[in-house]
Amino acid sequence: MKAQPPNAPAAATRGPALDFTRQDDNAWHWLENRDDPAVSDFLEAANRQADTWFAPLESLIERLYQGHLARRELAVKGLPSRLDHFTLWSETAADADYPVWWRHPNDAPQSREVFFDLEARAQEHTFLELGDMALSPDEQWLAWTEDTQGDETYRLFIKRLPDGAEHRLLDDIGPELCWAEDGQTLLFTRYDATQRPDSAWRLSLSLDAASADARVETDELVLREDDAEFWIGLGKTRSRAWLTIESASKDTSETHLVPAHAPATPPHCFQPRRPGVEYALDHRPGHFYVLHNEGLVHFQLEVENEDRSGQRRVLVPHRQETTLEGVDAYAWGLVIAERDHLEAQVRLRRLEFDSDHSVTLDAPLPCSPAPLSLGLGDSPHFDDRVLRLREESFCTPPSWWSLDLDSGERRLLKRQPLHGDLAPEDLHCQRLWAESHDGERVPVSVVCRKDLANQPLPTLLYGYGAYGEALDPWFSVSRLELLQRGAAFAVAHVRGGGERGEPWYLAGKLEHKPNSFEDFLAARDALVDAGVSNPQRIVAYGASAGGLLVGASLNRAPQAFCAAVLDVPFVDVLRTMENPDLPLTTAEYTEWGNPSHAADARRIGSYSPLDNLDAEAWPPVFLQGGWHDSRVPYWEPAKLYARLSLANAEQAALSNRTTLLKTDMTSGHGGASGRFKAWREGARQDAFVLWALDLLDADLVNADLMDNPPVESPRPHPCSTDENPQA
Repeated sequence: MKAQPPNAPAAATRGPALDFTRQDDNAWHWLENRDDPAVSDFLEAANRQADTWFAPLESLIERLYQGHLARRELAVKGLPSRLDHFTLWSETAADADYPVWWRHPNDAPQSREVFFDLEARAQEHTFLELGDMALSPDEQWLAWTEDTQGDETYRLFIKRLPDGAEHRLLDDIGPELCWAEDGQTLLFTRYDATQRPDSAWRLSLSLDAASADARVETDELVLREDDAEFWIGLGKTRSRAWLTIESASKDTSETHLVPAHAPATPPHCFQPRRPGVEYALDHRPGHFYVLHNEGLVHFQLEVENEDRSGQRRVLVPHRQETTLEGVDAYAWGLVIAERDHLEAQVRLRRLEFDSDHSVTLDAPLPCSPAPLSLGLGDSPHFDDRVLRLREESFCTPPSWWSLDLDSGERRLLKRQPLHGDLAPEDLHCQRLWAESHDGERVPVSVVCRKDLANQPLPTLLYGYGAYGEALDPWFSVSRLELLQRGAAFAVAHVRGGGERGEPWYLAGKLEHKPNSFEDFLAARDALVDAGVSNPQRIVAYGASAGGLLVGASLNRAPQAFCAAVLDVPFVDVLRTMENPDLPLTTAEYTEWGNPSHAADARRIGSYSPLDNLDAEAWPPVFLQGGWHDSRVPYWEPAKLYARLSLANAEQAALSNRTTLLKTDMTSGHGGASGRFKAWREGARQDAFVLWALDLLDADLVNADLMDNPPVESPRPHPCSTDENPQA
């Protein structure tokens, strides 16, 4: 019989849903009223129920947590970055949640000094998240934004380095900062009433080096975006010649330029927006490089003169098999990020050319075998000919390499250290291809213990599939605790993500969104058909928009999974999108649709998890939310929990089904503040997964479990099986 926590006391077992039911609100919309004391009472009652359920697993949770700590190098030193005057790096002490930043003069490495202690700042708050850090061009002043609640509303501070007094300059702003090259001006963003960054502002400062005093001279609007579907972002070209203010929706963008040495200059629109056209640009003296998709869905790279005279010329043409994802300009040429559609893999490519922009070198940057995550690391100097590259995969911890463009030498600078009994060489990674409902091939990445690779394993299946975000394989230390106990971990790279380029994203948004759900279910079936996964022991996991993916998939095929974990899940899609006053709603119209249009409303309503919920059919589920979450409000997982747990209480056949909700009352969308709390919460989540996968080991479970044998469910637990891989 499957090991599971014993029945809790009756009140806790049934959950608080019956006690808080309102006959006039079967959809539980009253939970949206944050000021109603009953709302927090309900969430706290659900938290107590979850704590009661997890109590017999506390020994396991502690072992998972301690196992994670034992595998990880707790004292972490970041790679030094050499700027114009100082070399900077971060250090996190073994017992610290947050890093401390250090520096030394480039010519005096022995003169190291602390210039920013985030760990000390965190002691004053129950929650702390750093939004942005920005060094002045002379590297003498540090500006930063921080959120101390979890609602992604930030305050701006500045101080003279290394140890000047901090000055709190502004409240209720966005996270982004950008210094102008005059050393006296900061650009920042502000929100509108829906927490959309709708405007860029210029902060003129009076900075006194002698007294370390900093004062605001003027606070002036630079650019406001009135279209509710667009938001403002800040940047600076790598050449440090231009400040960039981007106004973008999910499918359209325009960039405004301000000379970085003359920030009071009114912004100039580089190219007016055109519906459905996205473009990005970078700069080398004399030229702009424009990456765009006008009439070219996979993007094309062009160059034009900085004075805008003459015609643009094509540098990298549009190709059917590849999406161009980004361009970084250097004094010597360009690094281009491109994604191979067939292999679902990102590559980096180096271009060098002569003064007429005739290509003299076109070569891929070397990397480890795919599939992997790959990107440029920190490279602060425009003329750098030694690049930093960052790689990781399911089987390789994060690794930083230097690449000398002149000699071709590729040297490992750092690899995340690992300890314990499961080394990278003990892992087996593979890429499967699932066939979806329409014949499309869906990539599925898998990792498990090498010695268990040839048998069907209990599996945790993860998915996201939105906004064109690519889930390239990544390494996880905490995942090793699951793998060691005999689980496999898989990622379904469904349409709506960006793993196979721009067409992959477009094929999973708006009217094509159901493709994402079909792809996820196809990935599950492919794992079974390939002999990778045990069909009775697959847990689905989704966070945020991934919660929509998993929720909609469960409504379609609840029998496909023995349990699910939904973290800050976007499950009340139609109602959320119908409320333009909620944060981020209007900016999401181009992703999901605008429900003010009847066709869009019908389409969203056809898959929105809460609008299609068959509460009787769902498997056990663990839901997590954040009280201060401004992206997916706490009430979305709370409504789902209430309706599922009410079904549990009202039907005898469901009375033993596990439905749990844990709401963090001190955090937002990103979860716990501080790495140790985050790791402990991850251990609790993993304990639920191990329970659901029937991988609990008697010596890892609290003796309470042995003293209180579980009560058998009136119907078989969906994960119950006699099969159990050697763990």
